[in-house]
Amino acid sequence: MPRMLEVSDEVRAEIGDEEADRLLAGENAPGGYDCTSCRTPGDSEQERTSTVLFVGDETAVLAFAHSTCLPSQVVQVTEEQLQGAARSIAGDNPVQAAPEQAVLGVTSGLILLSGELHPALVVEPTAPIARPGTTGAGDDFLPLLIEQGFMPLPQIDSVPPVLHGWSVLLAMGQLHAILQPGTTGGSPVAWWQAHQALQVADAWRAAANKHQQVLMFAAPVGSIGRQPREDLLRDALDRAAANGKLVAATLPLAGT
Repeated sequence: MPRMLEVSDEVRAEIGDEEADRLLAGENAPGGYDCTSCRTPGDSEQERTSTVLFVGDETAVLAFAHSTCLPSQVVQVTEEQLQGAARSIAGDNPVQAAPEQAVLGVTSGLILLSGELHPALVVEPTAPIARPGTTGAGDDFLPLLIEQGFMPLPQIDSVPPVLHGWSVLLAMGQLHAILQPGTTGGSPVAWWQAHQALQVADAWRAAANKHQQVLMFAAPVGSIGRQPREDLLRDALDRAAANGKLVAATLPLAGT
């Protein structure tokens, strides 16, 4: 059965027409897979699936993602990152020495607070985030964000405080980046940047333009997961907050 695969022109250019056609015909494509973005299972026979080609200095690895998580694209990475990606795609392999490279998954949704809808971004990494310079197996994602000014959130009942210096970059209705202050007080730099600008819903964009700010929630890997509906996303956020695994801030909107 042909798979519901999407192969972008740039991926086709890298792997060649023959390999791309074999994938689209279902010859070399997996049925089930773990999404390279959100790490939850996918099925290329049942849902639209993107081919994502990680290209290193000498080698390349073809991975698969839910089309709702990532578009089909070529991602340039270092050879060390590629080894980590290859290990995470194939399953843990003790022979591989390179650490898994965490990716920040970003989901947009509307959050109801005091009878009003607010635009929100939910950030969850695909693997534990270690403090720079450490080699331990701990997860410092939330402590690192708290040090930047994000607030622990035991429950979601009000708009979090504004975190000045951070912002959400929206241009022509698409989400481009989450910006943080420059290290030397200069221009803001990207804390997270989309490989390809992400389309947001009209209602989300309208709410962002109305409030001129976006709520950002962040949780450690495995706390939120990929939720298909906003009510389920809210339930997952409430659980993470109750478990002490949620931080948040309100970020000014940059762009429209």
